[in-house]
Amino acid sequence: MSFRIQPQAPARPNRCQLFGPGSRPAIFEKMATSTADVINLDLEDSVAPDDKDTARKNIIQAIGDIDWGNKYLSVRINGLDTPYWYRDVVDLLEQAGERLDQIMIPKVGNASDIYAVDALATAVEAAKGRKKTISFEVIIESAAGIAHVEEIAASSPRLHAMSLGAADFAASMGMQTTGIGGTQENYYMLHDSAKHWSDPWHWAQAAIVAACRTHGVLPVDGPFGDFSDDEGYRAQARRSATLGMVGKWAIHPKQIALANEVFTPSEEQVTEAREILDAMEKAKANGEGATVYKGRLVDIASIKQAEVIVRQAEMIAG
Repeated sequence: MSFRIQPQAPARPNRCQLFGPGSRPAIFEKMATSTADVINLDLEDSVAPDDKDTARKNIIQAIGDIDWGNKYLSVRINGLDTPYWYRDVVDLLEQAGERLDQIMIPKVGNASDIYAVDALATAVEAAKGRKKTISFEVIIESAAGIAHVEEIAASSPRLHAMSLGAADFAASMGMQTTGIGGTQENYYMLHDSAKHWSDPWHWAQAAIVAACRTHGVLPVDGPFGDFSDDEGYRAQARRSATLGMVGKWAIHPKQIALANEVFTPSEEQVTEAREILDAMEKAKANGEGATVYKGRLVDIASIKQAEVIVRQAEMIAG
């Protein structure tokens, strides 16, 4: 373990982030009663330029009018390369009230992008006397973003979460695909003339997880575009969970249950984790640093792995 202890990420469920356009207020009530942990009301890609002002007003009104329960409530603002983002931040923080939890910043390329939004948000909060400090989530969706991922993760104490935006990321990287997440047909290896498909998003996800875990930020997998493909979504989500991501976006309501299923530890996983912790307690009482559980070696590192699962299960249950 390094002398510098890694800070813990925020302790809140983030299994599913449900997205909905700000230009479609009719769906807001259904989003509020869904089983998603996080609600992302969108002002960016899903809203046409002519609808930006109306969408912003819809969201501001809905934040105060709708009972969002215990949802973590987030709004995705427009990119810093547009003329809309500053008005998004100012109007949200001046008019939306304290119920708003988070601003999601898209297409972040470096720490300076976060600094710009942080400075504006800080000024508005001070001017309006806001009691709750707004948190940030950023989306890595460019070559610059992944190249500067660690400096972005360390950029602000407001930063709570980081997502991978597969579509814009693929375009920025020049990837030959129109798919949004999942297996890509031409990304394969040959062995004995048989095709074996690997995961083209793996390295970027791993880089995001490492940066997030280093700086106490929640790593989140982004969208899976084909919402008719449940098994494809599950497969992508399971790979993300195995890598250490805590949740995934839902761009359609049917994906909520899939995300919650994958990112909620199963009873079997929790039982095994508790049994490993019990086995290690007995080993410690006997002066031993390791023991055998179900035919395999478990040691102090196994305690840390088991504790991750138990903590996650207890947090979700709570």
